[in-house]
Amino acid sequence: MTLTNPLRPAILAAAKSDRMKRTITAAPITKKIVGRFVAGERRPEVAAVARALLASGRAVSIDYLGENTTDRARADATVAEYLSLIGDLAALPVPDSLHRPGVRPIEVSVKLSALGQALPIDGAEIARDNARIICAAADEHGAWVTVDAEDHTTTDSTLEIIESLRSDFPWIGAVIQAYLHRSVEDCRSFAGPGSRVRLCKGAYREPAAVAYQSRPDITESYLRCLEALFDGAGYPMIASHDPEIIEAAPALTGGSTSFEYQMLYGIRDLEQQRIAASGATMRVYVPYGNQWYGYLMRRLAERPSNLRFFLRSLATRS
Repeated sequence: MTLTNPLRPAILAAAKSDRMKRTITAAPITKKIVGRFVAGERRPEVAAVARALLASGRAVSIDYLGENTTDRARADATVAEYLSLIGDLAALPVPDSLHRPGVRPIEVSVKLSALGQALPIDGAEIARDNARIICAAADEHGAWVTVDAEDHTTTDSTLEIIESLRSDFPWIGAVIQAYLHRSVEDCRSFAGPGSRVRLCKGAYREPAAVAYQSRPDITESYLRCLEALFDGAGYPMIASHDPEIIEAAPALTGGSTSFEYQMLYGIRDLEQQRIAASGATMRVYVPYGNQWYGYLMRRLAERPSNLRFFLRSLATRS
């Protein structure tokens, strides 16, 4: 049974603290620990990880880390990085086992706030245009794009942008966070023909007014959301490490094979391999880049085992 991390609120608060960020990122041991969850800072490093995962029979979703960009030049640089990344990934060998009808083994994940959504003037429009450029490049190379979810204040804007892009790229993926009260209805709205929806529990610190707070409530909401997705005509993506979710999922599929499992790089690797070996599509979310602080803190907040690993490494080093 996966336990809720009692320190989760404090860790997520630290994720927004500039002082904590300076302290943690300056520690020499930290980057070595980050290596468990982040596949390096440069494209060649993440390409090597992606190559190995593909060879093992697992699909990949690569995320160039960054969020809350308030500088247009940085947003443009993020787009350029994704275009280069897509070209590099397209050159990787893909085993025959991953060539399945309706599945693209290579995907990139993008955060709209890294593409300009947070810019003070025309942020949503800039992010939409930048996402469109990335989608066009991905389509040309036979890859997918999924738009990551961020905190609840961005949900309406993010889903509106995804909906507008679907006219040209019906395969674009949306991420819905099950801990939000609204998510069952969002799942129903976005589970149309040909759609792809990644369902995760949610990793941000959200108030009780908009999100469930306890593990049982979040799990129950997740299963309701998953049922809504399988009742639709889309392609559900079950993004969870929770054994309870993994065990419950097959009963909700109704025998459909048009779905996939997703897990994070560095977490439950043996389970990832087991799922891939079973014949189901197993996709690994692989982040890279030097803007890893917020991502690391959310991973530590998610599971007590991740936090124990981090603290044990610090204690051993000291």
